[in-house]
Amino acid sequence: MRPSLLNPLFAAITVLQGVGPKVERLYRRLLGRDDVPRVLDLVFHLPVGTVDRRARPKLSEVVPDSIVTVEVRVDEHRPPSKHSRAPYRVITSDDTGQTLTLTFFNPRPDYIEKLLPVGEIRYVSGTATTYDGMLQMTHPDRVVDAAGLATMPLIEPTYPLTEGLTANPLRKAVGQALSHVPALPEWQDEAWVAQNRYPPFADALRAVHHPAEPGDVLPTTTAWSRLAYDELLAGQLALALVRAHMRRPAGRASTGDGKLRARIIEALPYTLTPSQTRAVADIVADLEKPVRMLRLVQGDVGSGKTVVALMAAAAVIEAGRQAALMAPTEILARQHLKTIAPFAEQAGLKVAILTGRDRGRERADILQRLADGDIDLLVGTHALFQDEVVFKSLALAIVDEQHRFGVHQRLALARKGEAVDVLVLTATPIPRTLVLTYFGDMDSSELREKPAGRLPIDTRTVALSRLDEMVDAVGRAIDEGQRVYWVCPLVEESENSDLAAAQDRFVHLQERFGAAVDLVHGQMKGADKDRAMARFAAGETRLLVATTVIEVGVDVPEASVMVIEHAERFGLSQLHQLRGRIGRGTAKSICLLLYRAPLGETAKARLAIMRDTEDGFRIAEEDLRLRGEGDVLGTRQSGMPGFRVARIETHGALLDAARDDAALILAKDPKLASERGEALRHLLYLFERDEAIRLLQAG
Repeated sequence: MRPSLLNPLFAAITVLQGVGPKVERLYRRLLGRDDVPRVLDLVFHLPVGTVDRRARPKLSEVVPDSIVTVEVRVDEHRPPSKHSRAPYRVITSDDTGQTLTLTFFNPRPDYIEKLLPVGEIRYVSGTATTYDGMLQMTHPDRVVDAAGLATMPLIEPTYPLTEGLTANPLRKAVGQALSHVPALPEWQDEAWVAQNRYPPFADALRAVHHPAEPGDVLPTTTAWSRLAYDELLAGQLALALVRAHMRRPAGRASTGDGKLRARIIEALPYTLTPSQTRAVADIVADLEKPVRMLRLVQGDVGSGKTVVALMAAAAVIEAGRQAALMAPTEILARQHLKTIAPFAEQAGLKVAILTGRDRGRERADILQRLADGDIDLLVGTHALFQDEVVFKSLALAIVDEQHRFGVHQRLALARKGEAVDVLVLTATPIPRTLVLTYFGDMDSSELREKPAGRLPIDTRTVALSRLDEMVDAVGRAIDEGQRVYWVCPLVEESENSDLAAAQDRFVHLQERFGAAVDLVHGQMKGADKDRAMARFAAGETRLLVATTVIEVGVDVPEASVMVIEHAERFGLSQLHQLRGRIGRGTAKSICLLLYRAPLGETAKARLAIMRDTEDGFRIAEEDLRLRGEGDVLGTRQSGMPGFRVARIETHGALLDAARDDAALILAKDPKLASERGEALRHLLYLFERDEAIRLLQAG
């Protein structure tokens, strides 16, 4: 049960005045939620800058294009004539004799007359400009009387916004949300709070949202650092609880004789890379210990993670037990099976697949064989941890973390055997700080090299103004028998966006290349998607127009050209994953990144890195530097949650302290039953790490 003290924060955002159903939909988009946002989501929507309204010049001293707060007398209203599209103007002045014209487009006249009564003194704040040599202010941010000036914040926070939502209503909503934040028990260590001079949690939130100085909204401030440490501590404590739960039973050693592994190596058309060999050795050593294995294997696109997973499975099968490989999507599960099957067959391993698509007698047959121990390795989706799936003796659960499985799903799979060892795979190389963040003390193996024979990919950046030339180049590649991916950021053109849409680009390219062109996107039915991919893989079509649905689990070695339209709109790791779809065969491959000029500094740096390197680890480090950890992994690709408050580039140094603190807490108080333990339960709920609390309750 969530502590009742937190209920006001978990209330729907619609409890706030001015947030009705229509506006609530805008907040969903702003706060990245599929359902109704909560008050909590809004208090964690932190400012990105400030507006400084402290400059109080006389009108004769105003510097154009600066934000000022000025005292004026309202002299005259000049409304537009009845059908005119001219703006509504209000002429004001001060005792220096200088005038300031306030300009409003399409206002309600009665509202403006009430806001600015003729002959009255008003205080107006906004950006002053000059027009035809006259000083003017269009749609002032603030118009107040003397009483309003006394309460007007002179330093105002600015927030990320979404279309349809403006700054003032958002600030009001945040102000109301903050009034719902209760005084919470202190969960941080007293000495640590004193040493860092941290304010209490609620005070820290208010300090960031109500800055007294422009610098008060920087992540380096004491208040923001306090909130960041809270989030890091919640994460590390949850990880420590999961690890304690998973490692609590002693492991069960699986010692094989190496015969199956030797047969797999013999069947491979290449030799294992040094880092694959090291990773396999580390895994085998883990499996032989009487302690549960919890290891992460991270490797770049095409670095051979699946083969490492197969070798790990072979090690437990040699010991007379079973293994399971769980992938997040059916496409990826079938891709793993396609990679594994020929080697497994030659080694004499019995492999099967189980997905949501399997029904009736076929499914019943697989389940029976599994329970009898007649299947050595079962590949599948989340279907693997359903109740009716029973293994005779599961020793190893391999989880492809490409799209996150929740802690409970992972544990459910691990519970299908006695002291099951867990191996997690990720195709997004992760900087060391992030490995520590997301996986705590999980052991980690990196696959640094690509398999022998992989040719480098020639990556070029091309302005969209040269689109016709690119279409011609694609035509030449198709004539030479090559296969081409053309990736677009959206499925359909929308009124609000001029980004290339896959549907429109497909029509345009089909006019030129006819039946050689096909289309695949995320809104298609699974079977239609599979058929489009199969046609492309078989060479029936030569040019596949796609959205990022082809980012993972697509393996067509004959594809050697990748065009990514509006590449400036994609994240680095996403660009890297997409590029990894080519360069898998013997042909020389080329990746064309089409961008709309002019490019911003960050976009320019991103595309330059893509041109310079194919090293996913270096790309991940650069992405961390350019964007901060929130987007580096992109939850959709890797499923690892970005932080709401902590910024790894600023708060990374707090990670070690949070990890040590979490370890110490659990050593002293494993059930979180003490006074501080109770406070920490509030923290876990607050940062939505309550899965860990359910583990405590489960014992």
